[in-house]
Amino acid sequence: MNTGPGLFSDIGKKAKDLLTRDYLTDQKFSVSTTSVTGVALTSSATKKGGLSTGDVGAVYKYNNILVDVKVDTDSKIATTLTFTELVPSTKTIASFKVPDFNSGKIDIQYFHSHATFTSAVALNQTPTVDISATIGTPTFVIGAEAGYEPSSGRLTKYNAGISVNKPDSSASIILGDKGDTIKASYIHHLDDLKKTAAVGEITRRFSLNENIFTVGGSYAVDSLTVVKARLNNQGKLGALLQHEIIPKSLVTLSSELDTKALDKTPKFGLALALKP
Repeated sequence: MNTGPGLFSDIGKKAKDLLTRDYLTDQKFSVSTTSVTGVALTSSATKKGGLSTGDVGAVYKYNNILVDVKVDTDSKIATTLTFTELVPSTKTIASFKVPDFNSGKIDIQYFHSHATFTSAVALNQTPTVDISATIGTPTFVIGAEAGYEPSSGRLTKYNAGISVNKPDSSASIILGDKGDTIKASYIHHLDDLKKTAAVGEITRRFSLNENIFTVGGSYAVDSLTVVKARLNNQGKLGALLQHEIIPKSLVTLSSELDTKALDKTPKFGLALALKP
């Protein structure tokens, strides 16, 4: 539906995904299947430390309506309703949790060939309104977002960003945390098939006088296996191996090592996602 500049949340997303996506330090197991009626069912369990959690979810699409329901081990029910093209060029998302009725939220997204606009309202005792907008093209994007709390009349957040995207690279700069941080990132694919990619990200937090610089990369060994690695100037080294054991079913092994404290035990993670 959208051939324009994309949402504000898309600025810097490619670099962020390469540096963070699929890295984990716990154990996760999930099984997904689709019923004859078209309902996608997912059951997952996660173990972090000595704590285990789980949930069961169902997703069903009917015409332009997507219904997503998830029940976790605390008996909380999270429901998300997505309406596409309810009004031309828009997507409307309504979400809420039971029994926490203060968790309700309505998000409206509008897409244009040269601009996007989103407005989200939290339906609780102290409602907040979040808005974001971008202008440009898929190649060049500039945008901003802000949050407002009507009850107190204060801004809860305001951020701005710019992104330049090419077929083999993407660069972005984001001014966030009410101007307290600035983040610049760059990702580049080193071959035409996009098997190999390198990424760099630097974050400057002015209030702490702190700089965090992270470099990383990914390499597709073959059509079934991907390896990734990342390292920041604080000495945190991460590595990841992901393999498609059967079509659409993935096993992911990851680890994190503090190179400045080699006496500490490295952290390990394991994820198995099966789609029989």
